[in-house]
Amino acid sequence: MTVQPNAAIQPLDPVGQVDERADHGREQGAAQLAAHLDRVRRHRSELRESVAAVDLALESPIARGGMWRERVRAALAELAHDFDDHVALTECPGGIYDRARRSAPRLSGRVDRLLREHRELREAIHGYLAVLEHGGTMADLPVFREELTILMGRLVRHRQKGGDLVYEAYDVDLGGSG
Repeated sequence: MTVQPNAAIQPLDPVGQVDERADHGREQGAAQLAAHLDRVRRHRSELRESVAAVDLALESPIARGGMWRERVRAALAELAHDFDDHVALTECPGGIYDRARRSAPRLSGRVDRLLREHRELREAIHGYLAVLEHGGTMADLPVFREELTILMGRLVRHRQKGGDLVYEAYDVDLGGSG
């Protein structure tokens, strides 16, 4: 008896042989993810440095008035730029959050929370920066400094949650110093 293969069913590869196209696609996808994670890791380090620069500027004496404002403004402007880059990198199609949703749907709720934090943190950073750039009144500099210090803490926790998400989704440690 001769068995005719069903055209609708792909024949199995002979033992020991692998579908090279599928294998190549997996390798290419893994390489793209690795490259993207390297970019995320590098950018994560820049973001950490920007937060540290704002913290350092906030520590300087308020009594210096205009000099204190300018130092904080310059550090906050760099942070705003780096945070905008962070949002673009993590939220882009095929980016870390998009891939996490597809590869680990159970993490969708955490991705949604991080996306909400992006909007809230971006709005806060740019709001404080606008006050500093446009000479808004800061009648109580100690209160202004305290609010920015709290915001920096929120950014640190956001980075931690993002690192935890990446680890859980991809089993990749972005590193505490990154």
